[in-house]
Amino acid sequence: MMGPISALGRWVRESVTNAGFATRTFLALLATTPGLLRRPRLVTDQVHFIGNYSLVIIGVSGLFVGFVLGLQGYYTLNRYGSEEALGLLVALSLTRELGPVVTALLFAGRAGTSLTAEIGLMKAGEQLAAMEMMAVNPLQRVVAPRFWAGVIAMPLLAAIFSAVGVVGGYIVGVLMIGVDEGAFWSQMQAGVDVWKDIANGVIKSVVFGFAVTFTALFQGYEAQPTPEGVARATTRTVVIASLTVLWLDFLLTALMFD
Repeated sequence: MMGPISALGRWVRESVTNAGFATRTFLALLATTPGLLRRPRLVTDQVHFIGNYSLVIIGVSGLFVGFVLGLQGYYTLNRYGSEEALGLLVALSLTRELGPVVTALLFAGRAGTSLTAEIGLMKAGEQLAAMEMMAVNPLQRVVAPRFWAGVIAMPLLAAIFSAVGVVGGYIVGVLMIGVDEGAFWSQMQAGVDVWKDIANGVIKSVVFGFAVTFTALFQGYEAQPTPEGVARATTRTVVIASLTVLWLDFLLTALMFD
């Protein structure tokens, strides 16, 4: 029977080992990146697979988030007679926080699990081992294109989410409730700063793209080559990626908007 001290020591040792393996994998992944310049089609195909197939859930979610922001924002601002600032409220909420964060969470649930399952099944089917036997680096041929495709797709999806969310807020606030249209857009234009708000949101989405995509690929790459192992790796991807996104969001917000 393992005592609590021994169990704690084993957990710490395994955590340090996993962190070291993840770091080595990430550095090896970056080292293989220059080789992708000779075959950019590998990345563009994965951008289509990861990004284009996520557009539906991103667009629909962004629209309904905009609906909720428009409705709740109006009821809150109405208490202080500031209904004209609804456009500013919706835009800042989406570009600063909700756009990058919700997109990253949806990306982890849709594309992240798909990447983990794909890499895990390739490992279980010994396709990665077969590549190594043929002197093909699986990190460069399989993992790296998907990694950079996720990093590229994330900011684009976050921008689409925020844009559709603003449209949703406009539909509820202006078309349904009756907020002045000129005030809605003018307040937004005057209050949203390109560098402090939009650029910081883009930086967040890029960082989230790195974190979520690498987490998904690493979990698939180290998964046990069994159906149960792939299933557990897929579950770990959602949990770890979601917690990482929320932690990074707090850290980046504290640094950017201090």
